[in-house]
Amino acid sequence: MRKTQPMPANLYCPLCQTTHTRFYVQDKQRQYFICDTCTLVYADRASLLSTQAEHAQYLLHNNDLNDAGYRRFLSRVSEPLLARLNRTGLAGLDFGCGPGPLLAKMLTEAGHRMQVWDPYFAANPAALQQQYDFISCTEAMEHFINPAIEWATWQQLLKPSGILAIMTKRYTDLDAFSRWHYKNDPTHVSFFHNDTFCYLAAQAKMTVDFVTNDVVILRKSG
Repeated sequence: MRKTQPMPANLYCPLCQTTHTRFYVQDKQRQYFICDTCTLVYADRASLLSTQAEHAQYLLHNNDLNDAGYRRFLSRVSEPLLARLNRTGLAGLDFGCGPGPLLAKMLTEAGHRMQVWDPYFAANPAALQQQYDFISCTEAMEHFINPAIEWATWQQLLKPSGILAIMTKRYTDLDAFSRWHYKNDPTHVSFFHNDTFCYLAAQAKMTVDFVTNDVVILRKSG
């Protein structure tokens, strides 16, 4: 991987919004930058897709509600989430549900009252006008161009002691990142490290539990 000079547009971290950022690595498609405050790695702002092109990419995803394999995949986040919920009938939001909101269906089947929200497939403003006992976000956080916005939204939407269950693959170091297939999807623009979630948890006074290498569960203080 060859190194080149960063572009001024990449000065501000899109998560913690500091200027403690620097060039990280470049591949055949684009450059990536890292924030030394929160450890977020983010794609070059000049490489971001248009809204139309991004939407077209999402339409290629197979999110069949009747797909048993997809259900098994989502159980990796639903099972640890349900294990932490102390009763049924709780209010939940599946944020970034995509075209096939199977996780919301699974959590409804488990006895919870689910709402869904997605900027392309479920842009329902009413879903963002109430508070929730828990929020799930599966394979969506890596798509956030300015994750500071979604993080602040979640803090407003979560009730005290609320749970945030996130599925997104986490990077480990520069060598692994440079060879990582996950970054090759042009809609994947924000990449999180364990330290990123620890930083966010500390800022928001949340506890953090790394369930697997792609599932993290945070709990808001009471």
